[in-house]
Amino acid sequence: MSEQSRSPRKPGKPYRRPQKDPVRMLAFEALRAVDERDAYANLVLPPLLRRAREKEGPDKFDGRDAALATELVYGTLRWQGTYDAVIAECVDRPLREVDPPVLDVLSLGAHQLLGTRIPTHAAVSASVDLARVVLGDGRAKFVNAVLRKIAQHDLDGWLERVAPPYDDDPEDHLAVVHSHPRWVVSALWDSLGGGRAGIEDLLEADNERPEVTLVARPGRATTEELLREEAAVAGRWSPYAVRLSEGGEPGAVDAVREGRAGVQDEGSQLVALALANAPVEGSDKAWLDGCAGPGGKAALLAALAAERGAVLLASEKQPHRAGLVAKALHGNPGPYQVIAADGTRPPWRPGAFDRVLMDVPCTGLGALRRRPEARWRRRPEDLEGFAPLQRALLRTALESVRVGGVVGYATCSPHLAETRAVVDDVLKQYGDAADLIDARPLLEGVPALGEGPDVQLWPHLHGTDAMYLALIRRVA
Repeated sequence: MSEQSRSPRKPGKPYRRPQKDPVRMLAFEALRAVDERDAYANLVLPPLLRRAREKEGPDKFDGRDAALATELVYGTLRWQGTYDAVIAECVDRPLREVDPPVLDVLSLGAHQLLGTRIPTHAAVSASVDLARVVLGDGRAKFVNAVLRKIAQHDLDGWLERVAPPYDDDPEDHLAVVHSHPRWVVSALWDSLGGGRAGIEDLLEADNERPEVTLVARPGRATTEELLREEAAVAGRWSPYAVRLSEGGEPGAVDAVREGRAGVQDEGSQLVALALANAPVEGSDKAWLDGCAGPGGKAALLAALAAERGAVLLASEKQPHRAGLVAKALHGNPGPYQVIAADGTRPPWRPGAFDRVLMDVPCTGLGALRRRPEARWRRRPEDLEGFAPLQRALLRTALESVRVGGVVGYATCSPHLAETRAVVDDVLKQYGDAADLIDARPLLEGVPALGEGPDVQLWPHLHGTDAMYLALIRRVA
């Protein structure tokens, strides 16, 4: 038994007071924020990392520490379902009876043991030290006992024990092995159209760390400028995209700090570009982003509109999100307007726009790589809550575009209930007044776009979020 894991109550064995490990303390704080406040890790981590650097100093909390803390948080959240199944095999009570802070420490320890190259003794002792600091000696003993059981097998060994055989229950097998809720596995499988290889590739891609992708906003920055950054490589599909390889920090890029470039997934860029490049009949001067927050697509659309002498109106219901949109558009080379308005009760007149984008609120199942906690937070019943709003916003978009103009309906979800079901239902109401446009030719060079006319992007096929796009022309 290591010195660090010995109990102070045993005579003759020295007890070292546990040290506060800033990396694991930070990871624990982040997990507690995600659990207690429904916070998102990508919003919680940056201020915690800044605070740690300020408190500990760069000599005691460096880039490697920040990278480890980030991996511990995101890795634990991604693999929560698998680790819960493993932990459940090692405790003598239902997991719901384990205090959430204790479960967070156990999950952090499980990730170090099963998901990293941290040596077993170091993973256990560091986790027990963390438990002593944040939970107390009594529960630290419980943590020690559970983690030593977990350490008896590697991840593959545990999966053989806790995952049902694929032939007996394919969805539950995939849910445990790839750490997704069963209902999400089922929904993604339906959207893909069947086949084991495709769903496993997608679930694996959801658990990979996504690259940071930048967008060079036209008229304000160029990809050539961004590619001069040390960790930068060209995007795969968008002419405005630049990817930062592992370790690249967007906040260190001058163009990003100045707002001339932004952080934007390449799938999001492709949606905006497809709408901007879709053929329209007649004038092309007035564009609308009807659900513009937080502003990534709006900033790209506004820049593209400015190049053509068009004007973008960016509308967002929530005032604080409208403020984010205004910040993203600040400095745009041409005129634009940002308003706070309810897209289901628009203040603009019908038929006022040549192009309309409605990137509607959704479950976000297409961005599980970036927001892994969302897979555990969402429930099937959430679909029922979004459905009326999604349909109402698409109807608004079709009423807002003039005859001959184009609407783009987009979601960051591949769930059929949020994509084709919405489009099909609304188009039935319009009959011959609206037609689907084949969006695939507008994503030039992008492979595996399906049978059309709508487009579904996938992390495992395109390296993007699972963005959906349907383009609709108003014909009467």
